[in-house]
Amino acid sequence: MKNTKKIMVALGLLVGASYAHGGAIISDGNVALGVNDLASLNFGSGNPDVTGISTVGLRYIDPASGDEFEATSHGCECEGWGVGILETGERGYANDAVGNAGLTLDSFNSTATSATSIVTTDNLEVTHVFELAAETDNLYRVTVSIENTGIDDIVDLVYRRTFDWDTSPTPFEELVSIGGTAAASAITGATNNGFCDSNPFSTCNELFAGGTGDFTDLGPEDHGANFDFNFGALAAGGVFSFDIFYGGAVGVSAALASLGEVGAEAFSLGRSSGDVDGDGFIDSDGSLAPTYIFGFSGVGGVALPDPTPPNDDPTGVSAPHTLGLFSLCLIALARLKRRV
Repeated sequence: MKNTKKIMVALGLLVGASYAHGGAIISDGNVALGVNDLASLNFGSGNPDVTGISTVGLRYIDPASGDEFEATSHGCECEGWGVGILETGERGYANDAVGNAGLTLDSFNSTATSATSIVTTDNLEVTHVFELAAETDNLYRVTVSIENTGIDDIVDLVYRRTFDWDTSPTPFEELVSIGGTAAASAITGATNNGFCDSNPFSTCNELFAGGTGDFTDLGPEDHGANFDFNFGALAAGGVFSFDIFYGGAVGVSAALASLGEVGAEAFSLGRSSGDVDGDGFIDSDGSLAPTYIFGFSGVGGVALPDPTPPNDDPTGVSAPHTLGLFSLCLIALARLKRRV
């Protein structure tokens, strides 16, 4: 599979050779993303991760040691996306491994922690806003807004997002899970094939048996995740939005909890095959092995459970404090009656 990746990289260089892109590495100190100006990942030269790779795709950063763990840029830079109008065949896509086509860059802006890419096709404007998730330090939220800039209504608006899992500290030997797709009405296909062309009209078959739809801990193998969406009709001048999430956590439970905090409906998790029990550490020696996160919301699915305890009191005052305030009010009323 490593040789296959090298061939894909070479083909990608030939296909995309005419476009020299920019981008940025953004981070909150816990998660880092290398964002290309066309809104795919895998950009630039950052700090070497624990395996020595410097290209930044998606990284988890250990808050204790500062060690960085890369999740996707090893071997081939196979993270990308595509958008299209099914009835007309109009399409555009960006993926460093297979090239970019049909997209015109309108603008790209970034800060140390955020980035915004705006691109166009003939009849679409697509904005990707990469920002820290307010609910958790473990995730970046990418708000994707697709505007129909044409004069005709769209019948079937489609989108694809492709991600090749290469999970440090043991890239090319991943346990991969995909969940939530069965209940998500906008998802038309999901596989473990992170090497698929990001052209939304190309076929993306499973990489090996068992890699279609929802599955848990498939592998160990060198594989990834590809999600296809049909968002249906979009009127002329209309805008459709949904969210993508990228991040990492120590263990599967923490990763799922983070997805629940942001209301994710579908997801893929990737982790080292050395962490069989999913607790975030290599079983043989106890070294850190993050669980990496790739998720979606606003895709017609059911949100994962939010682990945050609900606060039923709209004032934010806890029940014991509320009872105390109520008692003080009663005492004050009694004293007022005596004075009268």
